[in-house]
Amino acid sequence: MEIIARVPDAALARSLIAALRAYGFHPLDELDGGLPGVTDPIFGKGVAIRVPVEEAEDCRALAEVLLAEMRAG
Repeated sequence: MEIIARVPDAALARSLIAALRAYGFHPLDELDGGLPGVTDPIFGKGVAIRVPVEEAEDCRALAEVLLAEMRAG
């Protein structure tokens, strides 16, 4: 798995994961469980979006576009 994006909150992460799945990608859903609002002090803040390595390049490009649209709206 490879991290393709970090988003600031779980709600935005869920929306991005759903959108990526709608386009046929396979992001890992790590939002089930854990403590809300807790970030990873070693790897950075926010929710990491992970996809299989073979999907990472295409998925990263799509995620950037989707995040820009989600933040603009």
